[in-house]
Amino acid sequence: MAPFTHKPVSEQRERHSSMQEQCWERDTLHPALEKSPERPIGKASGINLDETGKARFTTVSGVEINRLYTGANLPEEFDVPVPGAPPYTRGIHASGYRGKLWTMRQFSGFASPEETNQRYKYLLANGGSGLSVAFDLPTLMGCDSDDSESEGEVGKCGVAIDSLEDMETLFNGIDLEHTSVSMTINSPANILWAMYLAVAEKQGADWTRLAGTLQNDILKEYIAQKEYIYPPAPSMRLVVDTFEFGVRHTPRFNPISISGYHIREAGSTAQQELAFTIYDGVEYVEWALRRGLRVDDFAPRLSFFFNSHNDFFEEIAKFRAARKIWYRLMTERFGAKNPRSQWMRFHTQTAGVSLTAQQPKNNIARVAIQALAAVLGGTQSLHTDSFDEALALPTEEAARIALRTQQILAYESGIADVADPLGGSYFVERMTLDMEQGAFEYFEKLDALGGMVRAIEQGFPQKEIAEASYVYQRAVEAGEKIIVGVNEFAIDEQPHPILYIDESVRESQSQKLRRLRAERSNEAVRRSLDSLCRAADREPKAVESGVSEANTMPYLLDCVWAYATVGEIAGALKNVFGAYQEISIA
Repeated sequence: MAPFTHKPVSEQRERHSSMQEQCWERDTLHPALEKSPERPIGKASGINLDETGKARFTTVSGVEINRLYTGANLPEEFDVPVPGAPPYTRGIHASGYRGKLWTMRQFSGFASPEETNQRYKYLLANGGSGLSVAFDLPTLMGCDSDDSESEGEVGKCGVAIDSLEDMETLFNGIDLEHTSVSMTINSPANILWAMYLAVAEKQGADWTRLAGTLQNDILKEYIAQKEYIYPPAPSMRLVVDTFEFGVRHTPRFNPISISGYHIREAGSTAQQELAFTIYDGVEYVEWALRRGLRVDDFAPRLSFFFNSHNDFFEEIAKFRAARKIWYRLMTERFGAKNPRSQWMRFHTQTAGVSLTAQQPKNNIARVAIQALAAVLGGTQSLHTDSFDEALALPTEEAARIALRTQQILAYESGIADVADPLGGSYFVERMTLDMEQGAFEYFEKLDALGGMVRAIEQGFPQKEIAEASYVYQRAVEAGEKIIVGVNEFAIDEQPHPILYIDESVRESQSQKLRRLRAERSNEAVRRSLDSLCRAADREPKAVESGVSEANTMPYLLDCVWAYATVGEIAGALKNVFGAYQEISIA
């Protein structure tokens, strides 16, 4: 692809704008500053200083912000597009949210499948329009609840799912054919998806009508979240297996949510989140094409997942740039013809890393600002964090307030009545262009490294994020970035009541596993696992359509129907693929 370029501002226009700004500074700004100077400089001011001692206003990511933005900050040929038209900077839908509001999801899961099922029914009854499943750490790592590695973690950060029996309980009384379900699961994603599909089939649901999203983004695990099991190459093979299977059997279900959220939570800048996330998408497309899939067959079901942090305009610019970049990549790099392949559809979650344990109710305001940025940026679905998540899993009251925040934005604020109301803003459009340019600069580096898998193996994205995180933390500790209630405006406060998950969940899940293993056909489990291992040990053949013989999904479904457990299935695949050991970065 050609480097990112924009025709520079003409000399005449730049000269005119410069004179205009000089007059403004002389006649309007300086008299105003004499009466009311800009915010004080120094510790606890929220402002950095440059080498001359001059104040530098910066975004959360450290990007410098000018005092004033005018037409001179935009390229000579710059034109504001319309919503619903390429390159989709202003949104993929012409009418914005006037036709359909964003899906209001609440990421939820805790303790046992029975308890989480009751929370889901509560959220749906209170106006939620989709479910987002949070799994506990043992499930995320492919371990059963009674595994020694699971001790102290069962049901703590999400719901414990060990077998198809648990998945049946999780969705008991919930019509999967008419309820969109997102599942945040990565290394064992294909296992949990097989369980979901089996439950849908038991309900009598038509797979072609199922809607939802499987996170399934293993690249960001190596980059940021670190919940991996197998090495990158076989893990990528499993991801492409879900693409291939989904094209044939679940045309409305997104087989992946390419996730920048965790990259941002690990400490990246907004620019790095944008670049690394979209380039992860490039890597998945490359691997799927090598399998023999046609880009317009699978690309319409690729979805993305972004973080919405505190810096309001920076986040909006990030979302707008993301759509424009993806359009350009899909048309110029991959030759996609289907407009739906060119659309970037994304889910957004407010920034968990921004939530504070100190004065936790301050987080309600943070979440509202972040949610507002996501909506003004054109998200397709949204999860709002609960104010107590820095302390523990959300209480019912906190989860309800988080959902009500979305509903107030949707029905009371008026922001859903206009498509991309910030389009044409000098500031927002300049930041959008800068985000786009910065992303393509990162893409050139990643291409030179041989792609994202090779870059991960060399520690490139990990090191970039670590350095950005360090710079931000130093700014907080120096008082250059203010965290209200933490490094400024702190108070003595009483402990806040939290939701506590005790060890009884592990014992309950372990009892279920003992009973399951006694009642199921263990011979059927053994045969299904053996067949899975044989398929995993073969290279899937490139296919023009359909599902290759060595695609693991049909074999995983056989294992699930035999009531093999998550740990047994993941363990069998580990015997074939091996386990990943992370490299250290200097």
